[in-house]
Amino acid sequence: MGESDEERIADLEALLRLDDPRFARGLGEGRPRRPREYRRGRAWLALALALAAIVAGALVPHGLLLATGLVTAAVAVNFLDTRRRHLHRRKH
Repeated sequence: MGESDEERIADLEALLRLDDPRFARGLGEGRPRRPREYRRGRAWLALALALAAIVAGALVPHGLLLATGLVTAAVAVNFLDTRRRHLHRRKH
């Protein structure tokens, strides 16, 4: 490879380390991790908490708890939608 190819690879590596250090570290150790786009643990946790709030708000007729659960569910579903993040990144 020419010098310019090595520089491009080094630039890509630096960008990857800045963008997703956990993924880059895993590649360097030989134990690859999921990229950030595929890690959705927090979104599933938020969705489970939202479902619990909706059920609790329905069982104990409490409108504020029910509304909180619905808003939290909307936010969690937004976190699960990776296509939307990809479209947002393309605009910039």
